[in-house]
Amino acid sequence: MVTDRGLQVLRAIVQDYVDTHEPVGSRSIVERHAFGVSAATIRNDMAMLEDEDLIAQPHTSSGRIPTDKGYRAFVDHLAEVRPLSRAQRSAISTFLADPADLDDLLARTVRLLTQITGQVALVQYPSFARATVTHVQLVALDPRRILVILVTDTGRVSQRITVAPVDVDEEVLDVIRPHVSSLILGLPASDAAGAVAAAAQRQATAHTAMDHVMSAILSTVAEELDEFRQNRLVMAGTATLARRGSDFRGSIHPLLEAIEEQVTLLRLMSEMAADENGLATSIGRENAEFGLSEASFIASDYDAAVGSARVGLMGPTRMDYSRNLAAARAVATYLTRLLDEDDSR
Repeated sequence: MVTDRGLQVLRAIVQDYVDTHEPVGSRSIVERHAFGVSAATIRNDMAMLEDEDLIAQPHTSSGRIPTDKGYRAFVDHLAEVRPLSRAQRSAISTFLADPADLDDLLARTVRLLTQITGQVALVQYPSFARATVTHVQLVALDPRRILVILVTDTGRVSQRITVAPVDVDEEVLDVIRPHVSSLILGLPASDAAGAVAAAAQRQATAHTAMDHVMSAILSTVAEELDEFRQNRLVMAGTATLARRGSDFRGSIHPLLEAIEEQVTLLRLMSEMAADENGLATSIGRENAEFGLSEASFIASDYDAAVGSARVGLMGPTRMDYSRNLAAARAVATYLTRLLDEDDSR
């Protein structure tokens, strides 16, 4: 059984190891922390922590370092999610102010998070499956290329170019526009995608040039609407992994592969259990089933009109959990506020 003082010793070991990246000994704990007991007493506490697999000795005669179980105990019971400084809060509000659109806002979010924390930053896009299509526009860029623009009630704007099989003039587009609009306006993206895909297949079996142009445009609209239903991540700070390779116990290649593939990260981010404050952590070997036992993940929920999603951080298990949890929570809170303000306009 770990005593209250033993837990405070664990807190000191975690904090000192994060700060120094050196195994922590009993003498340094006595010197750096006001426990009011001897080094021998601290050694006894450390022995109990080691028996509980909360700390370990990496080398003979060295100090101790936290285990994954020790980090979990620290996060669950000892970590204080410190509020960000006024300067940091001001930086968040300034950096994220007046985004051009959701893509711009989320791209800024991950850049800001990685600058604040020095970790890889990740943000899930909210699912737009329930977003309603409010506007569709077809713009001729040249005789064969047509820009398809879709807008939803959540403010998402998507643009994609389709290449027509024949030359198209404005007169043809004037005929096609109302037909496309009648298929999707006012429908949730998930329903609109199915309706447009079916219409595109019907048009593809027709024989006139107008039918083939219509089929090409509808196929593009269907692909874009289908993307609205896909989970996506935006990331920043991947280069920090290479700079901090020594912080990882083994190879960082599984992390790089996960970043490239995204599917694993999306699943992990979605499955992490959040506490009552919407904060979630997954530490070291807790990520073994995802092949990412070298890393820790932190996430905080944010809300959008179409549902909630997550802001996250990925880095080595030796990270400043208190600061990173605070940063993720603060950015998620500000992101929710921005999206709520945009939705209320």
